This record gives sequence, structure tokens and C-alpha cells, in this order.
Amino acid sequence: MTYKTSLSPKVALALVSFFLGELGDGLNIFQGIYLVALGWNEGSVGVALGMMGFTALLVQTFAGDIVDKTQLDRRAFLSASATATAFSASAILFVHEGNSDRALMYGTKVIEGVSSSFIGPCVAALTLATFGPDAFDEVMASNILWGHVGSIASAVLAGVVGYVMYPDIKYCFLVIGFSAIMAVGGVQFLPEGDPLMGRGLQTRHNAADNNAIGRSDDDDAALEPPFPGNNMRNEDSSAEYVNMKQHYVDHEEQSVSSYWSVFSDRKTVVLCLTGFFFHFANANVLLVLGELMGGDNEDGSVKRSAIPLIAGAIVLAQLTMSGATYAGDILTTRGYGRKPLFLAGLLTLPVRCALIIFWKDAGDAWLLSTQILDGLGGGFFGLLHPYLVNDIAFGSGRFNVLSTWHLFLFREY
Repeated sequence: MTYKTSLSPKVALALVSFFLGELGDGLNIFQGIYLVALGWNEGSVGVALGMMGFTALLVQTFAGDIVDKTQLDRRAFLSASATATAFSASAILFVHEGNSDRALMYGTKVIEGVSSSFIGPCVAALTLATFGPDAFDEVMASNILWGHVGSIASAVLAGVVGYVMYPDIKYCFLVIGFSAIMAVGGVQFLPEGDPLMGRGLQTRHNAADNNAIGRSDDDDAALEPPFPGNNMRNEDSSAEYVNMKQHYVDHEEQSVSSYWSVFSDRKTVVLCLTGFFFHFANANVLLVLGELMGGDNEDGSVKRSAIPLIAGAIVLAQLTMSGATYAGDILTTRGYGRKPLFLAGLLTLPVRCALIIFWKDAGDAWLLSTQILDGLGGGFFGLLHPYLVNDIAFGSGRFNVLSTWHLFLFREY
């Protein structure tokens, strides 16, 4: 169901992306601090927080394949995923003091990993289904930018609440529930778009529509979705559209590329290997930075002063990612290409590590400033990833499964 509203699809996607950005990774860093304050040992905390990432690692490629193949409304998938992610992330509110309730945390983190794996593919599929490949870069850049802004808002709110309520910081996790409610509400204003276009399948039907898209830098109306299923469709054409849609599903899905042809493509292999080795090297840098900045109390618990520092590290990185996303979108729109930005993102890691080594005794402010480079790298990679996948996969019908396969290898280990 899509509500009739003056809210444009691009703005609706931006709002949904903002609140999904607030939902984020369930504020894992703050959850770790809270569990330590309850008496959990570091090993149990590491296992609990790692369960989500490990589960998502295993599930996300299958999630992308399901989002590609489904004939159900992807908006329902997105709403259910956001709700399940929020409920499972909020389960920490029911953990009692002492190193107990591990089954509750482990189980809900597995659920969170599964449900969160569907969020990214659903947003990307709805964007592609609504706007097509020609406008995809512009709208996806907006989604990513507002996702970073949402992460900033989440970290600031959690940091303020956690510092004020210290050591009882559990109330900062209410941000998660609020974000999920707002995200689900925003989904109701999204159009369904062309389901086949959403999986990256070029058809005779949507090719003509896609070529007709107007582009304008200062008019969101130029990005109005021209595809069947948007909220401009009147009710009298509903039955005709359903029959037409089924015809295209039955006929055009025969042209979907094989998994092997997509995954063995040279460009796919190069992109996957590059992302894997970059994130393999980058995985533990933030953890090392947190240990150098925050420090612990004599009993092993995290100092109160570490909370704003950790929040500051997240906010600084997300602010830089927002700027990098905005700048990257402008540069690619002006024809500077993907490769220079991709190389710039790669170079941020060795420079960042060198500065951390050089400034390790210089004070927290100097160490915190290295997060600017993390933000630049993350911003460029986060922006270019869907661009490159769309370049490689559009027309194959395997857009989302290839996107999540890349994320599998782009994940920080």
C-alpha cells in the first residue's frame, strides 16, 4: 500500500534512509559498554556482538538473492526487516546484571543479523525499481548521504543519553525503537516501482520508460518514477497492471543471467578482491584507536570519559562520510569517473595507520582526527559500491545478489 501524498519518492527514500541510518548496527559499541557495566566479561561481549556480524556474513548473499527473485512487495520485506532488527537490538534492555542472559543476547543477535541483511538490498532494489539505472546514481547517493546523517544523529543521541545517565546507559537504546517506527512509517510512502527493474533486469517494457527519464539538478519532479506500480497510478488500471506485470514476470525472467556468468565476470572478481583485502586490513583499526583513546577504570570497566570520545569518533567519521558522499556524487556527475575516487578511498587506510602510529602518544584529539581519513575511505567506498555493482550487473537480473556478494567480501573481518 502506498499513501497518496505530495511527498516525492526521492524525498521518501531519503527519510527512510535517514531513520535506517539511525537504526544502524544497533549501537553495538554502546551495547558493549553497557554489557561490561553489567558485569559481562570481554569474551562474552565479543561473542554476543560478533554474532550479528557473523550471521549477516552468512545470510546476506542469500538475502540479496531472495530480494531479486521475490514476487512479493519489497516494501513489506523492508518494513519487516526494520521492525525485527529493532526488536532484537532492543532485547539488551532485558539483560540482568551479572554475566547472565547470554542465550537471550546470542539468540537476538542472530535474529538481528538475519533481519538486517535484507535492509540494504530492499532499499537498493526499490531505488532501482522506481528510478531505473540512469537516475540510480543520483538517488542512491542521496540515500547514502541521509543514511550517514541518520548515523550521526543516532551516535549523538546515544552519546548524550549515555553520558548523562552513566553508568546506567540503557536508555540510549530507545533510539533504536524510535528509528524503526519512523522508518516503517516512511516506507508506506514509497512506490513499488517496476519489480523486474528492481532486480536489474532490462526488459522491452521498462527500457522505453527508462530512456524517457528526464534529468534535472534543481527539480525533484524530473526524478519522478515513470514505472508501473508508483503512487501516480489510478485505481482503474490496477487489474490491467497486475495482468501485465505477471506477463512480464513470466516472459522476461527467462533472460536472467546464470550465477556463474555474473560471479565469474572479471570486473566482479577484481572488485571483490580489492574490497576484501582493504577491509581485512581496516577491520581492527577502530578497535585499536578506541583502546588508545579511552582507557579503562581499575576494575576493567570503561571510563565515563570514553563515552563521548567513542561517540565523537563515530560522529566525526560519519560527518566525513557525508561530505565524501556529497563530493563524490558531484564529481561523478561531472564525469570525473569512478577510478580516481576508488583509488583515493584505498589510499586513506595506509595514511591513517601511519598517522595513528606517529600520534599514538600525542593525545586523544590527534588520534580522533584520524577518523577523518576513515570517513573519507568509507564515504567513497559506500558511494561507489552500488554504482559499480549497477554498472556491472544491470541487465543480468542478478543486481541484488551480486551487491550482497560484494558486501560479503567488503565486510570488515
